[in-house]
Amino acid sequence: MSLLDIRNLTVKFGGLTAIEDFSMNVKEGEIHSLIGPNGAGKTTVFNVITGVVKPVAGRILFDGTDITKEETHKIVKFGISRTFQSVVVFKYMTVLENLYLGYHSRLNISMLNEIIPNKKSSEQIWNMYRSALEIADFLDLKTRLLSYAGMIPFAAQKMVEIGRALMSKPKLLLLDEPAAGLTEVETEKLKKIIRLIRDKLKITILLVEHDMPIVMSISDKITVLDFGRKISEGAPEQVRKDPKVIKAYLGESESA
Repeated sequence: MSLLDIRNLTVKFGGLTAIEDFSMNVKEGEIHSLIGPNGAGKTTVFNVITGVVKPVAGRILFDGTDITKEETHKIVKFGISRTFQSVVVFKYMTVLENLYLGYHSRLNISMLNEIIPNKKSSEQIWNMYRSALEIADFLDLKTRLLSYAGMIPFAAQKMVEIGRALMSKPKLLLLDEPAAGLTEVETEKLKKIIRLIRDKLKITILLVEHDMPIVMSISDKITVLDFGRKISEGAPEQVRKDPKVIKAYLGESESA
């Protein structure tokens, strides 16, 4: 079943066409990768999906609902969450507090009730705390919960950002270059985490990544962008052997 359906998307910045007539279908339960050279438009696609950028043409359907014109905070409530190319953590807040920030879309309490809790707000705050503990345990962050996010290793900061995205309990998680800056050992751990997010948490994943070994090993389907246009799509082995992909992105060595 289709969870995300992008139809004939076109995005322009002034006179520059960043995305042109782009279509992509992400099925529920997939790990779907979006790859391409730098400047191909991958992050722009993420920004359109999350409402940061509005297209000049095309539609985006999520779980059957047209979200093309929706604002970012509403899109989060529909069930889409994301991470960013550069790690975004609040360095002078604890890991636990960073995780709490991802829960805001699930809270339904007033500012007054945060200060002076009633039964309803107390239950929600307890649920937030419990969710944070579960996510921290899932991402091996439990021993770091009271550490300042800026003081923990880079790879752990990446996990904090993923954890914060998971706190909103999304149906679709957008991961923007999560392996960037990681060691080989850390990348292997990330691969396992991504699979577990899909298999255990039942969250569909749309992945932008330049690390081709990780893309080829965990993706169910790959879509390739070049200069804002889709040039290939299919299973990893199919995409790996596509001459257009080899020429545009993967390099001649991948054809061997």
